[in-house]
Amino acid sequence: MLKNGKINSVKFMDGILIVNKDFGCTSRDVVNETCKILNTKKIGHTGTLDPIATGVLVLCVGQATKLVEIISSLDKEYIAEVTLGTLTDTLDNTGNILKEEKVKITKEKIIDTLNNMIGVYDQEVPIYSAIKVKGKKLYEYARNNEEITLPKRKVTIKELELISDVKYVNDKTIFSIRCSVSKGTYIRSLIRDLALNLNTIGIMSKLNRIKQGKFNIDDSYTLSDIKNGDYKLIPMLDILDNIKQVNVDDEFEIKLKNGLILNNIYGEDVVLFKNNNRLISIYKTYGKDESKIKPWKTFKN
Repeated sequence: MLKNGKINSVKFMDGILIVNKDFGCTSRDVVNETCKILNTKKIGHTGTLDPIATGVLVLCVGQATKLVEIISSLDKEYIAEVTLGTLTDTLDNTGNILKEEKVKITKEKIIDTLNNMIGVYDQEVPIYSAIKVKGKKLYEYARNNEEITLPKRKVTIKELELISDVKYVNDKTIFSIRCSVSKGTYIRSLIRDLALNLNTIGIMSKLNRIKQGKFNIDDSYTLSDIKNGDYKLIPMLDILDNIKQVNVDDEFEIKLKNGLILNNIYGEDVVLFKNNNRLISIYKTYGKDESKIKPWKTFKN
């Protein structure tokens, strides 16, 4: 069915849905509500947003759930509000205040510090996160007041810039930044580290994800839009155009679905096979042997 030129029924359909997450709800809340609206249990998201965060939440519907791993690895872009002069246990404005101090930092110093943070560094994971250490999620340690050494991840800060005026409110320094970062980067931790580099303390007071890979907030739908049938699924092949695509015939399709291992004559680590614009399978190299490619994701038709 079509409504305003957009698909409003996804029964027996597979694809990507870009949601603009509202403030206050969890990523799981969005998935659960979308499952009800679309009458399917097969939906997965590709990167958690905290309840205080808004913006792009990419959902994979139907067989597209097999692409969660691929989409989750894409770079992300955010706009965040920084409040210097306050520190909380959650590193955002929802936590318990641990420390406060008067802070007044110039725009020039903020810009210089942001520029110096572009690149690769080892980022400490926040204690209030779902990362597991010794079989237990970090936030469980925090809630039980148990001490734990926080793990570090190598992350890449690709772009980092000041995008607002610097305001001084109640002895705090407040401004907004735009950042483009690699998978696994915590913006709360990035802001904590920014504050440390400015010789002070700070928290994330707002966060909006505006882009994930090629998925832009301008192309997203609210839950209200989806409830009203005003949305469109993106076909799987359309979002995999950065992967080498090879057309095959019906006979070769059967061999692929039977798990045929192929000589890598394509010169790529990942290769997508299709038949008449139907996604058949995605193959990839394994281990050190790049001369062979094996099935990675197989799709039903």
